[in-house]
Amino acid sequence: MKVYISADIEGITGATHWDETEKKHPDYEEFREQMTAEVIAACEGAIKAGAQEVWVKDAHDSARNIMASRLPPEVRLLRGWSGHPYLMMDGLDESFQAVMMIGYHSRAGSSTSPLAHTMTGAADYVKINELYASEFLINAYIAGLVKVPIVLVSGDAGLCEEATSLNPDLSVVAVKQGIGAATVNIHPSQAVEKIRKAALESLSMDVTCCKIPLPEHFEVELRYKEHTRAYKSSFFPGARLIDPKTVGFTADDYFSVLRFFAFVL
Repeated sequence: MKVYISADIEGITGATHWDETEKKHPDYEEFREQMTAEVIAACEGAIKAGAQEVWVKDAHDSARNIMASRLPPEVRLLRGWSGHPYLMMDGLDESFQAVMMIGYHSRAGSSTSPLAHTMTGAADYVKINELYASEFLINAYIAGLVKVPIVLVSGDAGLCEEATSLNPDLSVVAVKQGIGAATVNIHPSQAVEKIRKAALESLSMDVTCCKIPLPEHFEVELRYKEHTRAYKSSFFPGARLIDPKTVGFTADDYFSVLRFFAFVL
C-alpha cells in the first residue's frame, strides 16, 4: 500500500496567530515541532496499517517546515514548490491507494478559525460550483481527479465539518475550535495519539467509500480583497471580470481550474 499525506500548519493543535506559522517569528519553532509530530503520527498509523511507502508533501508556506530526520524511514518527503498546478498535492497520482490531509484549516470567508484562508491571503472567498472552497475542497477534487480516496483529515472543527459534509465516510480529527481571534485546543500529545489511531483505523476499512466524486463542469468565482488583483487576474485566458473585485472562470476539466488557481491565487 502506498499512502500520500499533504501537511499544512494552520490546522495543527495550538496554532492561533500568524506569527506561529511563519519562519521569521520566534514562535514558529514550537509549531513546526507540532506539525512534524502530527505528520509522524499519520505516517506511523499508515505504516502500522500496512503501508510500505508513504509520501509526505510539506504544503505550508515555504514548503520547508517538516523536520525530515524525525520521519520514519519508509517516508519520502517532498519539500519546496515545483511549480506544478497540483501545488499542495504535488506528486499525487494513480499509484497511491489513499490520501491523508494533516493540519488543514477553514476556508477564506469563514468564522471557524482565526487563521482561515484559501491558498493565499489575497482572496475574500473562492467558490467552485457555488460551494465556498477551502484548500481541502480544492485538493479533494485533485484526489478525485486521480481517483484516490481521502481517508483522513485533521485540523480545526470547522474544516472537519466541511470534510464530512463532502463525504461522511472519511475520518476526521478535530484538534481545535476557533472562536473569534482565539482557539480552544486539545493537548499536543492527545492530537498526536488521535491522528495516529485515526490513520490506522481509516486504512483498515474499505477505503473505496472515501472517494470524492469529481463534478463534470466547473464554475469558479474568486473574490479578492483588492480590486487591483481582480483586474490583473481577469486577463488570464478564459477569465472574466464579474465586478471590480470578483473574477469568474469556467471549465469542463479540473486541471484547467488548477492552472487558473496556480496563476491567480
